[in-house]
Amino acid sequence: MNKTPAQKREFRRSRIRAKLNGTESRPRLVVFRSLSSIYAQLIDDTKGKTIVSEHDLKSNDKITKTESAKAVGVAIAKKATAKGITECVFDRNGYMYHGRTKALAEGAREGGLKF
Repeated sequence: MNKTPAQKREFRRSRIRAKLNGTESRPRLVVFRSLSSIYAQLIDDTKGKTIVSEHDLKSNDKITKTESAKAVGVAIAKKATAKGITECVFDRNGYMYHGRTKALAEGAREGGLKF
């Protein structure tokens, strides 16, 4: 029986998640994409807490989803550097590394995060 795209992504997500772990000094940068928005969080897995989060819901600009994702990456990097975080582990959450996921990662790098 064939698996749906959502089932395939969930399998990839669990495989990736087994290898990644975020700490307080080097948290995990998690990406979530919906059809219309993109979300990013920096998570400390040792405490189970979200340190910083950002999304593009508050933006009313007429820009593309990719440009919006890049802006979210820059914004989360600014919030992270304000909290003293310069390094992180990138968790693409089962999504392929292209398009909006790649744009968010590049925006975070431009903002000053290293991963």
